[in-house]
Amino acid sequence: MTAEIINGKELSKELKLEMKAEVDILKRKGLTPHLSVVLVGDNPASKSYVKGKEKAAAETGISSSLIELPVSTTEAELLQLIQELNEDDSVHGILVQLPLPSQIREQQVIEAIHPDKDVDGFHPSNIGKMMTGEDTFLPCTPYGIITMLKSKNITIEGKHAVVIGRSNIVGKPIGQLLLNENATVTYCHSRTKNMQQLAAAADILIAAIGKAHFITDDYIKEGAVVIDVGINRQSDGSLTGDVDFESAKEKAAYITPVPRGVGPMTITMLLKNTIKAAKGLSGIE
Repeated sequence: MTAEIINGKELSKELKLEMKAEVDILKRKGLTPHLSVVLVGDNPASKSYVKGKEKAAAETGISSSLIELPVSTTEAELLQLIQELNEDDSVHGILVQLPLPSQIREQQVIEAIHPDKDVDGFHPSNIGKMMTGEDTFLPCTPYGIITMLKSKNITIEGKHAVVIGRSNIVGKPIGQLLLNENATVTYCHSRTKNMQQLAAAADILIAAIGKAHFITDDYIKEGAVVIDVGINRQSDGSLTGDVDFESAKEKAAYITPVPRGVGPMTITMLLKNTIKAAKGLSGIE
């Protein structure tokens, strides 16, 4: 058995076409969704991500602006800028690109963004709503993963999902979203004993550990769904995931590749959240 590939790049294209049609309708009603992206410093990876976000926004007709700040920016200066963006009615979504320079506390920044403009879905208010199953902005990568599973009509309810990794950005929220879909969820992390045994019992395996090729076929149950969130740069400059793709695809029923898997979906869900924010703030449907 060779796994069916869940191609995030292709799905992302389809979703962007749907969003473009929705944005065109909103524009005719006088509303252009606008995303403000703040980049502090000159981290090359962050610059590359931001460029991808700008390009994707343009493809869907969403207006976007980039505010670049020097690496020496103080926390107070950044918080002042966020306050101005919070109060600017033409801005519907605010995204501060992480990581931030060491003098700025990330949590302070996340909490400063108004929950109604928090298109990253990281504000404690939105995380709380996600926990209780209320309608809110969902963190983009986990939201993208759920969308990928549903695009293949993969049953989540009643399945055993194992999440390897417990970051606030991916691991914790994807476990909660799977729970909200009535899966039984096990979290594994660096202190977990018998991780391989737990992973090999999973119907749905989410690998978000940040170690290249860590998940080999020994971790995978025959016929499982394998979602690889890892993005690791190899010595030749190419990208690879947390899953050893070649061995895993012989055991899994479905698998996501790296690249062209979860990555493109993260930006797509950010745009979906921006449209949702614009509609919510303007009252225009």
